[in-house]
Amino acid sequence: MPTAEFIDALPFVLQWEGGYVNHPNDPGGATNKGVTQKVYDAWRAKNGLPVRDVRQLEERELQALYEGGYWVPPKCPALSSPLDLVQFDTAVNMGVGRAVKFLQKAVGAEPDGAYGPGTQRCVDHCDTGTALTAYCDIREAYYRSLADNNPKLAVFLKGWLNRLNALRKRVGLPGYESVDDEVDFGEAGYMARVPDIGEDPAYDRF
Repeated sequence: MPTAEFIDALPFVLQWEGGYVNHPNDPGGATNKGVTQKVYDAWRAKNGLPVRDVRQLEERELQALYEGGYWVPPKCPALSSPLDLVQFDTAVNMGVGRAVKFLQKAVGAEPDGAYGPGTQRCVDHCDTGTALTAYCDIREAYYRSLADNNPKLAVFLKGWLNRLNALRKRVGLPGYESVDDEVDFGEAGYMARVPDIGEDPAYDRF
């Protein structure tokens, strides 16, 4: 059964994932509510179900996919609020591996992508406000580097930053109180997931 913390965090993530899209510049391909066709195929196969279009994604499947694929693997249950939301949202948008590394950098742990006892100790002893600020700054720098290095992805930068600034406001970071609460995907018209570079094969986790 989903935890209260997961249920509380999910709406923020889903409002930025939108509905069904298949943008030609998005390497993720066909996506519905943030779930790619590839991930959906793998989850259904793992559960003994036939392949079907991701547009037919059901609510119960959605919750199972998000909790099993993006809440538990990046260790959100081991984090206090609102750090758990930042970790969850990052895992959904750019992969579990990156989320763990970003968290490790933010709390001063070795950024090896393996969430072990050393990372947990750093998390337990960090100043939450400092960690949240550092984490979001690391994420912003990564978005900007993607847009700089791949012109096809630049169309998504405004939407990515809008999402990140809304997250900053949601977790109470100073300076973002006036951020508009309305979802704005920017020029692209929807929110693209950051391309997987092989470090985070979500479809292998189900």
